Amino acid sequence: MNSQPWHEGVRPSEPGSIRRRNNVTVTGRADGPVLLLAHGFGCDQNMWRLVVPALAEHYRVVLFDYVGSGRSAHGTWSEERYSSLEGYAADVLEVCEALDLREVTFVGHSVSAMVGVLAAARAPQYFSRLAMVAPSPRYIDDAGYQGGFSAEDIDELLESLDANYLGWSAAMAPVIMGNADRPELGEELTASFCATDPDMARVFARTTFLSDSRQDLKTVAVPTLVLEGRQDAIAPREVGAYVHAAIPGSRLVTLEATGHCPQLSAPEATAAAILDFAGAGR
Repeated sequence: MNSQPWHEGVRPSEPGSIRRRNNVTVTGRADGPVLLLAHGFGCDQNMWRLVVPALAEHYRVVLFDYVGSGRSAHGTWSEERYSSLEGYAADVLEVCEALDLREVTFVGHSVSAMVGVLAAARAPQYFSRLAMVAPSPRYIDDAGYQGGFSAEDIDELLESLDANYLGWSAAMAPVIMGNADRPELGEELTASFCATDPDMARVFARTTFLSDSRQDLKTVAVPTLVLEGRQDAIAPREVGAYVHAAIPGSRLVTLEATGHCPQLSAPEATAAAILDFAGAGR
């Protein structure tokens, strides 16, 4: 393990301050194995609420908000730290240390799947499994790689976000969520986006959509689940196939789900897939 921090301030302070900073909540079986659930861009831990009851029957479920999201301590946010995925991975590791977690199954949604990869490489002593929900190691197409967006698409997306974050949120959230026949889901994601501080959201958006974590997939050394939906505008199935192929021994599960947030659109199937994976071999 590399002893050098990613950047200054990465070491946690007292456990209680980390709990408050990241709005850590714990539910489920106090003596159960640990599931650590990490939300994606524009969201917070509330995005997991429909799968938590099923998971909590068998596991100790730990939820948190990245600094700058949800009910985290926004005053502790810094652009320098959160301009790279390593800053979000530092949040994960500090939560693990503060709660003295071990043998963790990390469940990361969207960009948090790659955050989990970085965290597990940095401090493997905390992690036993990775579950990636709608992951993408790179959103921009590249030679021999289909990420779902052209460079021009991402430039336009970020320019629109910079110009009018609330308008961008209202337009993009339904696209990300999918399920046009269930508009309440898109409305919920819009509300989540709009509740996020625009300046912090702009940094998280650039960190997310300009990231390239493909090489980091080679570091994965724990059992891994790649969980995708049948139709996802943000992480198409070509991306799920790429991640699966890049992580030897990984398990690819395709849900009968539409959109980028199956934990909301298909919570029963999502919870069942996570439980089946997390319980394997125990």
